[in-house]
Amino acid sequence: MPPIFSPRRPAPRTATAGEGAEAVTAELAALFDLNPCGLALLDASGRLLRHNPPWAALSPAAAEPRGMAALPEGWQRLCRWAAGQWAVSADWGPEEGWVEGPGGRRLHVRAHGRRLPGAAPGAPARWLIQVEDLALQDDTARAAVQISALMGTAGVGVATWDAEQGWHSAASLRSAASTAAAAAPAAVGASLSQLSIGRDVVETESLPDYTRLQQALRQRERLQVRYAVRHPDTGRRWLLTRVEPAELGPGRPAMSVVTLDITDEENARRHNEQLMAEQARARESLLLQTDRTRAVLDSVLVGIVTVGPGGIEWMNRSARRMFGGELADFQGQPIAVVASPEPGHPLRRTDWPAVLAEGQAETFECRLVARDGRTFWVVGNAVLTGHETGARQVTFALLDIERRRQAENQIAQTQASLQRIIETAPLAIALFDARGLQVLQHNQMMSAFARRPAEEIHGRPPSLWLTGPEAAALSAWLHQAVATREMVRRELHREGDAEHGVPSSEWDVRIVALQAGGEGQPEQLLLVASDVSEQRAAEQARFEAAIAQREMLVKEVHHRIKNNLQGVAGLLQQNALRHPEAASALAEAVGQVHAIAQVHGLQVGITGPLRVRGVIEAIATSVQRMFGRTIVCEVSGPAPHRFALSEADSIPIALTVNELLTNAIKHSDPAAPDARVWCRLECEDAALRICVASTGALPAGFTLAQVPPGISGLGLVRALLPRKGSAMSLEQQGSQVLATLRLEPPAVSLLEPL
Repeated sequence: MPPIFSPRRPAPRTATAGEGAEAVTAELAALFDLNPCGLALLDASGRLLRHNPPWAALSPAAAEPRGMAALPEGWQRLCRWAAGQWAVSADWGPEEGWVEGPGGRRLHVRAHGRRLPGAAPGAPARWLIQVEDLALQDDTARAAVQISALMGTAGVGVATWDAEQGWHSAASLRSAASTAAAAAPAAVGASLSQLSIGRDVVETESLPDYTRLQQALRQRERLQVRYAVRHPDTGRRWLLTRVEPAELGPGRPAMSVVTLDITDEENARRHNEQLMAEQARARESLLLQTDRTRAVLDSVLVGIVTVGPGGIEWMNRSARRMFGGELADFQGQPIAVVASPEPGHPLRRTDWPAVLAEGQAETFECRLVARDGRTFWVVGNAVLTGHETGARQVTFALLDIERRRQAENQIAQTQASLQRIIETAPLAIALFDARGLQVLQHNQMMSAFARRPAEEIHGRPPSLWLTGPEAAALSAWLHQAVATREMVRRELHREGDAEHGVPSSEWDVRIVALQAGGEGQPEQLLLVASDVSEQRAAEQARFEAAIAQREMLVKEVHHRIKNNLQGVAGLLQQNALRHPEAASALAEAVGQVHAIAQVHGLQVGITGPLRVRGVIEAIATSVQRMFGRTIVCEVSGPAPHRFALSEADSIPIALTVNELLTNAIKHSDPAAPDARVWCRLECEDAALRICVASTGALPAGFTLAQVPPGISGLGLVRALLPRKGSAMSLEQQGSQVLATLRLEPPAVSLLEPL
């Protein structure tokens, strides 16, 4: 009998129309398998011709070729099959119902049926059935009912905006005003004034917050705001609205708006604020009275000096320390006694009582000379006091600013030094306006970063001195720094200019927002960039060297393992010669050791994953050499080099193939007309089959399930096979025994074709 797998001759090239038909057939088959709904193609007798994976996941008898006859009654009724034949003669559906799924679970499905003409004129019609699982639709409906019941009793208005489907309102508030506020605009950019709550019903004090809410809705920004409305039925109401942006998926922005009626809470808060304000005013009145006492004036750091017509009348402790003496040392003397000799000194003026009006203060800055000769700067105020008693007094409040002026001088010197450092630093430094992104200041290194003269950078945004992609990236980073208020660190790749001899470069860019004060938007952005091209090149070189060293070490380890295994195989063969009674068991162990050694030997001379084809051919050569029998290896299918084995699965699969080939040789008749053993590798798009065939016969009623796991033979094969992605069968085909090992991910991995 000719072998099952005979060498195939290359088929002659078909016509162009035939190639087109094959391409269309392949495309339709791919669409059939990729359809998310279950699809099954059946003939007029109900026999299953083809099905896709979703059908296999839904049907309890997807692998049964009998098709409709093997399905439960519910499935037959749903698919219009009755009494062993089709109950309809035309397209039908959609039809919904509950059927039994795999494992006995109940499924809610929707089915459609389409009658297809025969493949050839006069051929019986076929039926294409589509089954859709409605479990997700049922869960969504139940969730909608639960959310509606929950939100209907919570007094909360919720509306969600989806970029694909617009606005959806989940529930509404009990009050009419809050209901309108929770309804949110019909599209991004619409204002609340277009709804029931217009600007005319918003209280004047809440108009700024109302405007902020409109802007947040238009720009999908996170915001929580309180505002008051005047409703004709419910009167003045306070609302709290929170806008929360979100992402429903890549490129699908969304926004949720939640509104609460907080009228009671807001009224209580405002009442507490009024009480606190009244208490504060009472405390301030008490402090103003207390400030007039000399005890308080003695405790302040400002020097207080009261000057009457006869000279200095009183000084507080800070003034005495400032002047370097006690009150008795200065009492009755003019305050000009501590003035420095500069002409026009403010303390030498005698017209203060005449030029100062009631409640008016005049500020000045001057130098003073203490009794000990110490000279220092002060800033002071002159205030007219004592007018209620008729005694015209001038009170001077003096603050020692000598340290402040020294600090200002140091700051000026530091700023000048910092400016020199910035100009000479090997970093590109620039200061941007936060609104328009124009360059306000920059150093010379920034010109090297932009590859432009300084005059082409200053006062311009990045879009005017960088190329399109680079400018867009830098502008996006600047905007991100404004929005997040955090330091943004990125790497910018600058393409080279071969025409002008400028190489490509990599820049480490750091951007931080600078805020003058308060809680407003940042006013400026600081950019610091450094050229890290050489650093990245060095890191890449070190990385490549480390990879090369690792690969060399791994190959050396595999080489030594292979040599050691070959030594073990030699020892086992010597023991087999000395102990003939154990020769059979030792020979099986030698074959297994050789199979493992072949795997390690293959990993010595290659780089990258271990290809399945190389493992099969190496194992076949080793078994052929050991037993002296011919093993014919064949490979078919597209791109067999795409299939590779992981390190964890390479040894078990190699031992499995070795065992199958060894069994084929042991249990075949070497005197048969064709005593060769056939090993065929059949490759598919996403899976492969390893088939081993030899002349022989299986015992009657033999199945693999009867073979217990063990340490040898088929028991070893069952124990070694990966739990996922592998399946093995053993069957009789005529006078030959065929063993088939099917592998698919994750047992094998798919690589790009060589």
